Amino acid sequence: MSSECAGPRYLVAFDRRQVPHWFTDVLVLGGGLAGLRTALAVEASRSVLVINKDNLDDSSSQWAQGGIASVIDPADRFDNHIADTISAGGDLCNPQIVDSIIREAPARIAELIQWGTKFDQRDGELELGKEGGHSHHRIVHALGDATGREVMRAVIQRAINTPNVNVWPETFTIDLVTHKGVCRGALVWHPQRGKTMIWARKTILATGGAGQIFRESTNPAGASGDGIALAWRAGAVVRDMEFMQFHPTVLYIAGGSRSLITEAVRGAGAYLVDRDGHRFMPEFDARAELAPRDVVSQAITKVMRRTSHSNVYLDLSHLESKMVRQRFPGMDKICRKFGLDLATDRIPVRPGAHYMIGGVAVDANGQTSIPHLFAAGEVASSGLHGANRLASNSLLEGLVFGSRVGEQVTQELEKADKGNKDENDLEVPFLTHADAVDPADVPGGEPLDLSDIRNSLRSLMWRHVGVERSGESLREALQTVDSWCRYVLHRQFSGPQGWQLQNLLEVGRLMIYASLARTETRGVHVRSDYPATSDDWRAHLCWQREMSDPWQTAVESGSPAVSGAGDCLPVRIDKNETK
Repeated sequence: MSSECAGPRYLVAFDRRQVPHWFTDVLVLGGGLAGLRTALAVEASRSVLVINKDNLDDSSSQWAQGGIASVIDPADRFDNHIADTISAGGDLCNPQIVDSIIREAPARIAELIQWGTKFDQRDGELELGKEGGHSHHRIVHALGDATGREVMRAVIQRAINTPNVNVWPETFTIDLVTHKGVCRGALVWHPQRGKTMIWARKTILATGGAGQIFRESTNPAGASGDGIALAWRAGAVVRDMEFMQFHPTVLYIAGGSRSLITEAVRGAGAYLVDRDGHRFMPEFDARAELAPRDVVSQAITKVMRRTSHSNVYLDLSHLESKMVRQRFPGMDKICRKFGLDLATDRIPVRPGAHYMIGGVAVDANGQTSIPHLFAAGEVASSGLHGANRLASNSLLEGLVFGSRVGEQVTQELEKADKGNKDENDLEVPFLTHADAVDPADVPGGEPLDLSDIRNSLRSLMWRHVGVERSGESLREALQTVDSWCRYVLHRQFSGPQGWQLQNLLEVGRLMIYASLARTETRGVHVRSDYPATSDDWRAHLCWQREMSDPWQTAVESGSPAVSGAGDCLPVRIDKNETK
């Protein structure tokens, strides 16, 4: 990585004397499920400010269809859910994290019900679905196929009625502000207010994923990897950036918007067939359509290549039509917009980027490598998902980690107020402009077509860093992304379109480097030139900007078999793989 490709510490120049200041105990960046659950867990006497770059009803959490996995059926056991999660995770899950989150699930479901969430029921009991990779029926869902919308309705209502929680919608976070290696808050921007400096005693990243870096994606437009880029520029450790989950079944209508078709459709009995109507999943896995997502996505990709066809099909025609339409009303409505009947027609589908498994490395309480900076939800790499996320574990993670982070920062603030504080806890630095920022260069040259670069990046990432990668395709992608970085990262932009593009480029480059470094196939990371899974790679790739080489990596043990202690061992990427 040449220095001319590395971006600046801050995206914009700013003078603290010329921007408004806002002070809060807790700053939450992101208004999805993890962010709002964090805000609600903070003690009522503490001020909480939630920054959301869109409206609260535009998050990825809102789009979630399938449900929340939880052991509720008496015939099910926590150990079953734990085993399913670890099996899907490709031997990279943290068993302690998995165990603690899954055992907390029933309490979080009960809490949502208490807050007014109306989950689907049958005969007065919660109706439990079954999805890929699960050994039992344990998926709690709402409105058939709109669980996220119903959960977020209840959580948003509770948040806006909580006196100590203040929400700023349509506000973009430009950068985290750090001083002496400690997070102090963030610089944000609003169309009417302009730039504002937010000083916070504790800052939480809950900005969601990065699916929009790929052309085919189930994510909303705002899923541009902002939180990972913010943390990276601030010097936080990021981890597992090669692991992007591709959902197997995204509605594929050429020229139409992409819509996720929930895992629960296959759980209800739908088949996957090729262009000739042949059901192919039993060829690839004994669990057929209910295999984990990485297995199904890779199988679909192989069948598309084998048949020289742009998609495969979901077939529900053998199921009872009334049940299909009642169970999946949202999906049925979307299909009808394209002249398709979900119950009787073959529905064209292909994989799409769905969930960022890697992200900002955190411990069991959501603490990052930077003091006073936490992360929760999809932006974080917690150890729950390993190399592949089990279906319907994402909303669960947001609920559990959001609650933990809110409780943790409350405890730390209480200790600080009692005198058990470090020297940095309440310090607001008195900085000159030069001390505060290492800004991007003043823009020059011809104006850039930001939309063109963004669309080109998304197509490039889909072609070369998608479901299947190779060293050759990754090196080609890296060369192109580096060329864009040279003339995009060092420019100062005046609005979110430019800042989002800079974030996408930095996150995309991290994905490419990590994918090059992992010379094996594991979980959602498939290398055609390294098709085998190796015990030598049962480890996590960690990245940190502030290492002596800004793009040096470290390997963190994924199991006692590797190093015995989970230490980070400094290594360099094979230079033949990155040039």
